[in-house]
This record gives sequence, C-alpha cells and structure tokens, in this order.
Amino acid sequence: MQSLFDRELVVITGKGGVGKTTIAAAIGLLGAQRGLRTIVVEVGDQTRVPELFGHPAGEPGAESKLQARLSSISVDPDQALLEWLQKLGGRVSGRVLASSGTFQYFAAAAPGAKELVTMVKIWELTQGQRWQRRAAGYDLVVLDAPATGNALGMLGSPQTFGAIARVGPVAGQAQRVGDLLQQPERTAFVAVALPTDMAVTEALEIQDGLRTQLGRTLDTVVVNGVLPQRFTAAELRRIAALSEKNPAAGASRRTASDSELRRSAAHAAQTVHDRARFQHNQIARLRRRDFEVLGVPFVWGAGMDLPAVERVAEQLGRRL
Repeated sequence: MQSLFDRELVVITGKGGVGKTTIAAAIGLLGAQRGLRTIVVEVGDQTRVPELFGHPAGEPGAESKLQARLSSISVDPDQALLEWLQKLGGRVSGRVLASSGTFQYFAAAAPGAKELVTMVKIWELTQGQRWQRRAAGYDLVVLDAPATGNALGMLGSPQTFGAIARVGPVAGQAQRVGDLLQQPERTAFVAVALPTDMAVTEALEIQDGLRTQLGRTLDTVVVNGVLPQRFTAAELRRIAALSEKNPAAGASRRTASDSELRRSAAHAAQTVHDRARFQHNQIARLRRRDFEVLGVPFVWGAGMDLPAVERVAEQLGRRL
C-alpha cells in the first residue's frame, strides 16, 4: 500500500472544529522528519499553523520556514492570480490584466474562479520548476482544506472552470490540476473526524463527494480525541459493587463521606466508560466502510502547541 509520504499532495478535510489544522501540522512534521521538503498550506485567510510552531503569522502568500525542511503558507488568491498571469503572459501584461475591471468582474462571477486560482497555486508548490526562478519545489504539500462542503467545491473547481474555458492556457492549467487530484499515486485524501455521530457522518459524505466529483476515495480517516476503554466488564461490576455499599446506622461522618466518594468515583468511571464505548461504536461505522482508520488519543492540555503537535505526530507516525 502506498504511503501518504510517497505522494505529492495530501489533502486534509472534515467537519469544522475536528482538529484538521493540528492533523495537517502533524503530518507535515512527519514528512519533514522523514527527510521530505514539506509545506503545510492554509487557505481562506487562515494562519494558524505558524502559531502552533511558535512563530508569528506570516504575510498572506509568503512561504514561512517553521523548522528544518518544513514551511507553511496561507494562499492569497489575489496574489496567486497575479503570479499565474505573469507566468502566462509576462510581468507587464499580467499586471495590466489583473488590474482590469473586466477581468476582476469575470474572476468574481465565473463559477469556481477563485477556488481554481487557489488550487493552481497548490499545484505550483508541487512543481520542481516554480513560477519564481529562485523558489524550490516541495517533495510533499499538505493542504489544510476548508470544511467539507467548501473543500469539495474547491477540489471540484478544475472541472467546474474547465467546463467554461474549454481551450487555451486556462483550460490547460485546469486540466493539469485535475490530473494531480485524480491520480492516486500523486494525491491522497484524508478525512479528520471526532468520534461523534455528526462528524463521522460528514466523513462518510466526504467519501461520497470525492467519488462523485473525482472518482476518488478517502485514503485514510483520522479520528481525533479518542478516549481509551479503561475498564473490562468485570472491573465495572466490582466498581459498581463498591458504590452500592452504604454505611451502617450510626457510622461516623467520615465513613459516610468515604461512601459518597466511592459512589462519585464509580459514577465517573461508568460515565467515561460509556463515552469511550460510544466513540468506538462510531469508529466501527467507519471501519464497516473499509476505511483505514487511525485513532488519535485525546490530548490533555490548555491548548494546542508544538509539544502537543509532536505527540499527535508520534501517534500517527506509528501507523503511517
């Protein structure tokens, strides 16, 4: 089976709030640790990846170095459009066209235009020969894509826009981006989900959308924030029995307090067990669809930072 790290592009998507950026950063970190020149790409004015690595947010459209062999970028569609136009028609004509009111209206009105420009920039990052002569290509591009619906729209933009511009350099570029997305040996798709009913359902919808739009399937589903199943059935029965012991009549206040503490501890243990069992039932829904499912344990802490990303990367690295 081909590894994620053998591809040019890894697309990370899923329901909003499930930890896509953390997983994208962790996979980017793993790529760099394996000797690949890697970049993590954010879109839609997002600049969270540098902060996870303790760096200030970079300028939109600028590639920022995070660690050895690891960079990040937040794609600015307007800047990417100018770079693309300069490549197509030279520096002067590109600037003239980009400032044209007619072209701006067309870019705003044409279905999928800005999404296509974003995807073209992502494609450009995978190339050995970049638009800027001194810029080097990347071995691995990790895309922190938008939430499901917007991600599917962006990934489908080469087909959408290609149907409008059937010939010429724009059509040719849309075809090249489409080829990148449709070829399994070049691009992998990863869904991120929490072990909840809604997030798992959305991961299944991503699978259906990829199959319809690109003829592709998910390569991996990462389930984030998984609780361990700590107790066996026999252990839960013993815990329940302890909680049922009532202090004898006339017992001391301390004995009564200890009994209340046992009941509270038993209730907490049962609650955590029930939640973990529910989560594993949701994971089973994914495995019934024959997905490769990778569970990431819940990370305890005040917030996500580099040590937390490194712990997530360590967990993923054991399976990827």
